[in-house]
Amino acid sequence: MTIGRGFDELVAEAATAPVEGWGFSWLAGRATEERPPWGYARLVGARLAAARAALDIDTGGGEVLAEAPAPPPLLVATEAWPPNVPVARRNLRRVGASVVRVADRPPLPFRDAVFDLVVSRHPVDTWWDEVARVLRPGGSYLSQQIGPGTVRELSEAILGPLPPPAHRHPERAVADAEAAGLTVVDLRTATLRTVFHDIGAVVWFLRKVVWTVPGFTVERHRPALRRLDERIRAEGPFVAHARRLLIEARRR
Repeated sequence: MTIGRGFDELVAEAATAPVEGWGFSWLAGRATEERPPWGYARLVGARLAAARAALDIDTGGGEVLAEAPAPPPLLVATEAWPPNVPVARRNLRRVGASVVRVADRPPLPFRDAVFDLVVSRHPVDTWWDEVARVLRPGGSYLSQQIGPGTVRELSEAILGPLPPPAHRHPERAVADAEAAGLTVVDLRTATLRTVFHDIGAVVWFLRKVVWTVPGFTVERHRPALRRLDERIRAEGPFVAHARRLLIEARRR
């Protein structure tokens, strides 16, 4: 419970809590976010059950892949952030997946046309040419991605007014996929209510979801955090809106 706890205590706790992997259980009771209506983990599980060879790019801690009820004979995951790699290996042992540490730039360390399914949840960037290269003809790429201006309200609460978002627009994703030789067969978007009940939840979220406030540190942004803490205490939970898109594309 955070009732009665001061700013410094909440911030200190959140500043030292672990953020490895891509799970958000630390926020239980302190922040909530609506789930996209399409059920990404369920969709991925169904695709994996029908695949022979699959790749998960930017697996984080392997949380989604680990839920697969029927993994394919060949299952590989990549991760670029070093602290996540041992977490992913531990989580994905159950489904027999190999975890490969990679650079955050292409190329992917796989031969051409080896996978009939590539998936990715919240990739930092989508290297469409590489996705097309490692897919077999007729293979599919399924990805849930961050949409433009996600939790912009929180970014502006820390940084002040920002220009309109220039990246992650669905139309751009479609154009880039088609330019790489893929055919987009599904595209959906969602706006999801995201609620932070205390400043500790905000600090932990900003440490984990690093693109929300690039270069975030508690010390650098302490004045803005204190103002936001005062606002939450006076007005109640801070509400922002996350944006997501689901895209599925097939190699011609």
